[in-house]
Amino acid sequence: MARSIYITSAEGHTGKSTIALGVLDALMRVSPRVGVFRPITRSTEERDHVLELMLAHDGVHLDYEACVGVTYDDVRRDPERALAEIVARFKAVEAQCDAVVVIGTDYTDVASPAELGYNARIAANLGAPVMLVLSGRDQQRQAEQLGTTTARTPEQIAQMASLALAELAEERAELFAVVVNRADPDALQATVENVEGMQQRRTPVWAIPEERLLVAPSMRGILDAVDGRLLKGDAALLDREAFDVVISGMSMVNVLPRITEGAVVIIAADRTEVLLAALLAATSGTFPQIAGIVLNGPFALPEPIEQLLEGFTIGIPIVATDLGTFDTATRIMNTRGRVSVESVQRYERALALFQTHVDITELSIELGLAESTVVTPLMFEYGLIARARADRKRIVLPEGDDDRILRAASILLAREVAELTILGDEDAIRARAASLGLDISAAQIVSPNDPELVERFAAEYARLRAHKGVTLQRAADTVTDVSYFGTMMVHLGLADGMVSGAAHTTAHTIRPSFEIIKTRPGVEVVSSVFLMALADRVLVYGDCAVIPDPTSVQLADIAISSAETARQFGIEPRVAMLSYSTGESGTGAEVDKVRDATRLVRERMPQLPVEGPIQYDAAADAAVAKAKLPDSAVAGRATVFVFPDLNTGNNTYKAVQRSAGAVAIGPVLQGLNKPINDLSRGALVDDIVNTVAITAIQAQELR
Repeated sequence: MARSIYITSAEGHTGKSTIALGVLDALMRVSPRVGVFRPITRSTEERDHVLELMLAHDGVHLDYEACVGVTYDDVRRDPERALAEIVARFKAVEAQCDAVVVIGTDYTDVASPAELGYNARIAANLGAPVMLVLSGRDQQRQAEQLGTTTARTPEQIAQMASLALAELAEERAELFAVVVNRADPDALQATVENVEGMQQRRTPVWAIPEERLLVAPSMRGILDAVDGRLLKGDAALLDREAFDVVISGMSMVNVLPRITEGAVVIIAADRTEVLLAALLAATSGTFPQIAGIVLNGPFALPEPIEQLLEGFTIGIPIVATDLGTFDTATRIMNTRGRVSVESVQRYERALALFQTHVDITELSIELGLAESTVVTPLMFEYGLIARARADRKRIVLPEGDDDRILRAASILLAREVAELTILGDEDAIRARAASLGLDISAAQIVSPNDPELVERFAAEYARLRAHKGVTLQRAADTVTDVSYFGTMMVHLGLADGMVSGAAHTTAHTIRPSFEIIKTRPGVEVVSSVFLMALADRVLVYGDCAVIPDPTSVQLADIAISSAETARQFGIEPRVAMLSYSTGESGTGAEVDKVRDATRLVRERMPQLPVEGPIQYDAAADAAVAKAKLPDSAVAGRATVFVFPDLNTGNNTYKAVQRSAGAVAIGPVLQGLNKPINDLSRGALVDDIVNTVAITAIQAQELR
């Protein structure tokens, strides 16, 4: 039977959905089949936002309709019958999963004082222990997003916990843990201790601090709240958060000093001079960046103003509503922030907060979930992130003018995967990030034209390349290239690794590393591997990106380096030296090359399990291996596949990626003294995140 957890709260607006997301994300690390279930929703007509958020998580493969129990109306009509229906529908989900995250009710406008009790009854009947979510803030709706709410004291939270725990006990629901969300950041430990003091049986208690980003409404939420329409601007920027409200009921001279970072500015539609002043402030670079503008009132913009707006290219959303100023301001102030898949920054920050303040290992152990022997792509990626976070390294990203790099940087910083240095013009990069609604404030931004660093790097590069006749002047010109500049940062210890290639060729990215970083002692060549995450395991493919036609000596070197890389990432190396024949059955120059390479590997690494020459099917399939090489320790269970040339390797990894649905992570460069990794120019944001995590892990291995 699947292990389940029931997440409920004692009141509304506790941020329970973000806790549920964190729990789901944590369970995905140790189990390949995690489901979600929503016992009660508002209606069958309107899809449930929280359930959709959970189902959108990578790795959840359930239909929306299967994960819904009953509606509030069903419960009001016949609570007992509704409970029976909930149990029946839950059991159908449970049968498909190793663990199920159940998300309790939301304390909507149809809530009642008995709502916690009914949630407790559901949990008891599902056999799911309860994770109780309490709010560290009071629940004043008015102006909550403007930071005016009052933090509850640890004693007040403990009193709430006492009442809620009594209600759970009354319905015989088992308590699993208590999470205090939106807690006072300065009183986390005191909060935990006070809540623990209210428990009769000791269970985990965690406190997660208030995070302004998670409660701030998005411009999209504001647009919906005021029944507005997007008049001008970039629709993609509607997902930016609004952290403040500025009501411009005064002249532009008095409005401008009141503009704050991330504010939404409410302007009467007939005050066009204030509108233009706000837009000029946004383009000037001397005022804080606003999230958007709301024009209120039933006034059409004059044609000259419309024409003037066409010339603004900054993309700030301008929303129009027919409401008056008071109604507009009230609706905006009552708009709540939502974690959604579309808001990447909010989504990632929610997960980062949960992972930082909740003991994921304890959570899994308490639920009785042992780590699975199956490794899905999602589980492998989680492992990369966790290992990188455990010992954060500084990674330099030379391509600061690429939006994908900035989006990846925002995710990496939010999840605390690595410390980042981004190369480029600081003002331009920070302005672009702000316009995209990204928080990269924790990143260091360095200009590749910084005179002090250019002078230092040029002197070192000239020294390293003196034997090639490189002069100081030529070196100064060379090191301002972002790939050389980033590589010099790694070489001189200003960064632990570099990731580039989203906008540059592989040669442009790795050539500086050949000249400056160079290969490790005992390594013949720099080569690469792809980490191929299949449905239930991860394999290593090398070399698929660097050496076109390796010699037998180079092939042996690739095999040894690939085995070391496999170990770095928790894969037990069993090396298959691939060819078009198996064992002694084939002849010819290509087979002989693989046979010689296999012999060299055995001589250099006698303890490393290696087989070759061997065909792919004999290396991967136990039945074929039994027929062709029955006594081999590698055949049928190889984890490291070494291809005889780049043509074979590159085509094979792409074929497996596309045909088998594998996630190809890489190329991961190996053999260098310090880690430098190349991106595909078609790299997605997730690819960049994974490559940075891999580079950080490689840097950890060098300590």
